[in-house]
Amino acid sequence: MKNRFDLIIFDWDGTLVDSIDWIVQCIQRAAAEYGCPVPEPQAAKDIIGLSLENALQTLFPDLDTNTRGELAAHYGQQFFSRQIGPNDLFPGVQEMLHDFKRQGFRLAVATGKKSAGLAKAMGATGVADVFCTTRSADQTASKPDPLMIEEIIAELGVDKQRTLMVGDSVHDLQMALNAHVASVAVTCGAHSADTLKPYQPLRCLAYPTELVGII
Repeated sequence: MKNRFDLIIFDWDGTLVDSIDWIVQCIQRAAAEYGCPVPEPQAAKDIIGLSLENALQTLFPDLDTNTRGELAAHYGQQFFSRQIGPNDLFPGVQEMLHDFKRQGFRLAVATGKKSAGLAKAMGATGVADVFCTTRSADQTASKPDPLMIEEIIAELGVDKQRTLMVGDSVHDLQMALNAHVASVAVTCGAHSADTLKPYQPLRCLAYPTELVGII
């Protein structure tokens, strides 16, 4: 994998930030508040990476649109009630990102978060300045549609063959397959190695920091 890539696109939650358990708790609390069946932890993890609208429609298909919107708002209030900071990044991630930037890699984020939430999180964790661009679910198509990746590649003028997607969920890796770009899976987030390997990642790593020295 050495010298193969110019652009590295990272997912955010569960890939760079240790936030999966908190997301699951917030989904479960919102469901309980609105009298919906409370999803099991893995069921909640399975929808992380999708846009919030698609995620809630998947979990609660029988809810009417208005109630689903209220549930989404309650989820957001729960999620943002907790302050995020540099320590919420997985250990070594901040240093890895700054090191990759110094080496000349172009870095980007493709996430199911809304753009305002991503901007707030990037600023609070101290990594906003390392990324060339980002795409959020409210700006373009939700994963696993390849449009996020395609828009980033077009904006930065990088060849698909020189692009790597790094993610923790099946939605990340399916998006990479759909966009015809290489991927690396990490198992620190939503899905296990056994779940991710069928999506043909080049490597399946425990944490994103294991990329250091192999790309």
